[in-house]
Amino acid sequence: MTIAFFGEVMLRLSPPGRELLLQTPKLEVNVGGAEANVATGLACLGHATRMISAVADNPLGGAVIGELRRRGVDTSTVASEEGRLGLYFLTPGAGLRASEVVYDRAHSVFATRPADSWDWDRLLEGATRLHLSGITPALGHNTAEAAIAAAEAASARGVPVSFDGNYRAKLWEAWDSDPRAVLNQLIGHADILFGNHRDVSLLLGKPFSGEGSDRRREAAEAAFAHFPRLQTIASTARHVDDADSHRVSARVDTRGGAHQTDEVLIAGIVDRIGAGDAFAAGVLHGLIESDGDARAAAKSGLALTALKHSLPGDASLFTRADLAAFEAGGLDVRR
Repeated sequence: MTIAFFGEVMLRLSPPGRELLLQTPKLEVNVGGAEANVATGLACLGHATRMISAVADNPLGGAVIGELRRRGVDTSTVASEEGRLGLYFLTPGAGLRASEVVYDRAHSVFATRPADSWDWDRLLEGATRLHLSGITPALGHNTAEAAIAAAEAASARGVPVSFDGNYRAKLWEAWDSDPRAVLNQLIGHADILFGNHRDVSLLLGKPFSGEGSDRRREAAEAAFAHFPRLQTIASTARHVDDADSHRVSARVDTRGGAHQTDEVLIAGIVDRIGAGDAFAAGVLHGLIESDGDARAAAKSGLALTALKHSLPGDASLFTRADLAAFEAGGLDVRR
């Protein structure tokens, strides 16, 4: 069982500690990218994952491929081509100062690759699921067309599609985009959606007036009615006290009902970036292991996203043993 992931893999550059960008002339480097983060999280949990992407044919692209391989992700479908690798810069938040992202990914190898250059017959061979996110189509016409072609190819082959909304306004606004039209087309192929009531409101062009769980259920039912293939919607609710302390709960809606976890306090946050991708990995892991049980998916999604907040870098590197220890609740040193 191999899950395929299509998206851009990049380098993240950030100042050490809680410094401002270039406060001192030092930057820490991590491999990032929403789809690659989910692939990594699942690989560390023992699942077979395959990355479909394109990187620069230079030492930076080579480092990206090497890091994904080291984490257990199959990179045989990552192309190396002349051009530049996408980057982004992160200034971590602290206290009442929010984190800030600066993108430097325009004209990257992945973003400029023609949509018809992806051989989906070969790239999806043996795949049992395709995972996409809203970041890929937000990069421009080429990637939007490629993402749609990927979803269509998967559907034609009977390969289920999971989709993470990951709405990035800065990326969509950089070109003459129509995010609602593109995202509706993509989610029309999905059986699993990672997104909340705000995402559904954007997709359907309508507000949801309820509060809390009632509003989330109203939005889920509207999405199920609009997208016939959709079977599962997974989301988190996050309350931010400050940059170091968040309260998070997880929810999984199905056509037959929903399960929402209790809220957990995540204090002493090390790195929030990639927590949503860790949640997606945890939910997919829970669905696979439990044969589609919403309660198990919400539980493992919450566990993995909570753990990710303790880890520097973009991706979850936690194992099944780490999940089991989290669920057991012991916070003392494991000896």
